[in-house]
Amino acid sequence: MGTVCLVEDEENLIELIKLNLELEGFKVECFKNGKIAADHFSANCFYDLIILDVMLPEVSGFKLCELIRQNSNVPILFLSAKGTTQDRIQGLKLGANDYLVKPFDLEELLLRVNVLTQSKLNTDLQEFKISNNLIDFLSFHVKNEKGIILYEFSKKEMSLLEFFIKNEGRVVSRDELLDNVWGTDQFPTSRTIDNFILTFRKLFEVNPKIPKHFHSIRGVGYKFTS
Repeated sequence: MGTVCLVEDEENLIELIKLNLELEGFKVECFKNGKIAADHFSANCFYDLIILDVMLPEVSGFKLCELIRQNSNVPILFLSAKGTTQDRIQGLKLGANDYLVKPFDLEELLLRVNVLTQSKLNTDLQEFKISNNLIDFLSFHVKNEKGIILYEFSKKEMSLLEFFIKNEGRVVSRDELLDNVWGTDQFPTSRTIDNFILTFRKLFEVNPKIPKHFHSIRGVGYKFTS
């Protein structure tokens, strides 16, 4: 389904939300302190949804929303006991996608989470630029800045590129790549992915031996940054 980051300091609420999101098929990462979350988001906003409480220790949810919006368009849902019209307007003006007032109905929360994550996951890529080369997802071509076609991707290569782009900045294991791109009914080896990465590096890296986009994470897998 996707990965959700929950920033909330009420232990009982954390357990309730986390359990129910996991039952829905989401992976959930939790933070109880606003400052710790802020430090984390400065380098990692690569979630399908971030759920923020407003009143948090050290750094408020409103401030976190501002920080996140400096680097990311990830969907943000506020959960807060601060339920006045002005509070809701402030949260939405800061860039949040939705605002749910505590106490809330659990079914309504799950519905809003599914709507927000599906709107992100269903976004189809058409073009994406890495370095000076443009990937055309409709023609399966990669072109240089002069519009010259450098390479024609296979369908599997395009699927792998799309997965990396949609999970930018997140370390993904070889097993996760195999499950999501090849599926559980196919049995390629991890070496297959390594060969695809070599192709991507030749196309997009200035120096393939010192990659700036397709990073190998020893013992885990890979991380893509544009």
